[in-house]
Amino acid sequence: MAVTEEVPEARVREPGPSVKPRWCLGTRLLVGASVLWAVLLVLHVLLAGRWWPWLVVEAVPPVALVAVPLLLLALTPLARPVRRWLAAALVVPLAVGAYLADLVPGFPDGAVRGTEVRVFAWSTDYWQMTDDKDAFYAFLRRQDADVYLLQEYLYWVDDRPVRIDDSARLRREFPGYRLSVEGELLTLSRLPVVAEHHREVPASGDGWYWQGAKTQRTDIRAGGRTVSFYNVHLPVPFRVGDNPLGSGFRSFLKEQYDRRDRELSALRADLKANPHPAVVAGDFNSPWMGRLRPLGAGTEGHRPDGSPFAGFSWPVSDYPLPRLWRLDWLFTGGGVGVPDYRLGGGEAFSDHVAQSVRVVVPREAS
Repeated sequence: MAVTEEVPEARVREPGPSVKPRWCLGTRLLVGASVLWAVLLVLHVLLAGRWWPWLVVEAVPPVALVAVPLLLLALTPLARPVRRWLAAALVVPLAVGAYLADLVPGFPDGAVRGTEVRVFAWSTDYWQMTDDKDAFYAFLRRQDADVYLLQEYLYWVDDRPVRIDDSARLRREFPGYRLSVEGELLTLSRLPVVAEHHREVPASGDGWYWQGAKTQRTDIRAGGRTVSFYNVHLPVPFRVGDNPLGSGFRSFLKEQYDRRDRELSALRADLKANPHPAVVAGDFNSPWMGRLRPLGAGTEGHRPDGSPFAGFSWPVSDYPLPRLWRLDWLFTGGGVGVPDYRLGGGEAFSDHVAQSVRVVVPREAS
């Protein structure tokens, strides 16, 4: 009898769990950078204007909120395993950053009917300490504004503020204008001045500067209505060139934060209690007074006419930095319209460009 050997059945191996490919170093770096940027953006929204060490971060130009996520989006094809969901995720910080950066051109407000007032606001860079005085005054006269809101009406000697009195020449150069001086703030008006609101300061020393108001309010009559013009120069958050690791840098940063916070709170309170239409303009020394830190108190912020990049006002001299910051702002309240608003001029005399504005004071409701 033949013996048939049984051939054992072939063993079929069960497929094991699939092994996901490991992310390469570039993918991990790109994902990590995207997560870090999202965290920084959230912290910026939460801490800007609320925590004094964050003033250093606030010095970053707002255009970075758009430039960084755009750069990350451009690099997402390199993260092949996750490029689709990473690109989708980066759209969120890009949209939020574009909103906060407020990089949209201004649109003239031609709807308001009333009395037109020409306003010229400018941070003058310590009142032509080293400039040609004749050229400086000629530049100011050419603006032919009804109201001038000028900041830095002072000198500095050995890192100390020095009061000046150029009133005699100002009256010669601007006959018919009313001069109003408060600390380093100077308002000129050829319209009738109804009232000036000055803060009491120490009579001696330099308390007039360090404890003096950084917002000057002048009530002016325009078209039968009283309008409050606020001339603003908020303290700088820190001094460019100081050692950020030194204790002096930190103490100055904290002191400046407290001063800025007090001045902004006082300005907002005054605006809230003020029954008159208002025009607020000047050097706020912050690029975040738009969407992220609006002035509030019933005011409306305005952007200069023209392209998004037309809104950058600093620096145009003195600093080896590109012109990427907007430190000079305009707000109106009480229905005041802004049919024309431009930044430009003054580059030969200051590190800030000037604000040239036409506002329209609405007729009083009958």
